[in-house]
Amino acid sequence: MSESEKAGPAAGPSRKDRMSDVHPEAQARMVDVTSKQVTERIAVASGVVRMSAETVRLVMERSLDKGDALAVARVAGIMGAKRTADLIPLCHPIGISSVDLSLEEIDEGIAITATVKTAERTGVEMEALTAVTTAALTLYDMVKGTERAAEITDVRLESKSGGKSGAWKR
Repeated sequence: MSESEKAGPAAGPSRKDRMSDVHPEAQARMVDVTSKQVTERIAVASGVVRMSAETVRLVMERSLDKGDALAVARVAGIMGAKRTADLIPLCHPIGISSVDLSLEEIDEGIAITATVKTAERTGVEMEALTAVTTAALTLYDMVKGTERAAEITDVRLESKSGGKSGAWKR
């Protein structure tokens, strides 16, 4: 008897029963998406690289020793989205239609937002999150010589749409 059967119908399915990437014998597997509909799918993720006002000024003025941190981080984020399936073992390699990556000055550092679009059988949440984290890691690398206290925070999925489960927004 499964844990959800022991707990009764009000408890719903167990975590193991809901995890589509785990085989019944607890072996990792790539989910078969063959029978899913091809639909437009969009995911938005965000994160922050926290740093001092002085370091933000250097970034915004493009005055860092390593060069234009914003341009390099933007390209790195786009590359990260495109390479997600190479980095995350059970992610499907999919065709990405668009990656829009923004880096904006905020009081406590630089805010990063990635919007990823596709027309596929599976979503692009992981691609959006990978775009943000790759851009954040690159920005961190660009400023670490100037500021050791820089930190990457608040990486999260903001919204997703498309597919059977429909739209979701934080």
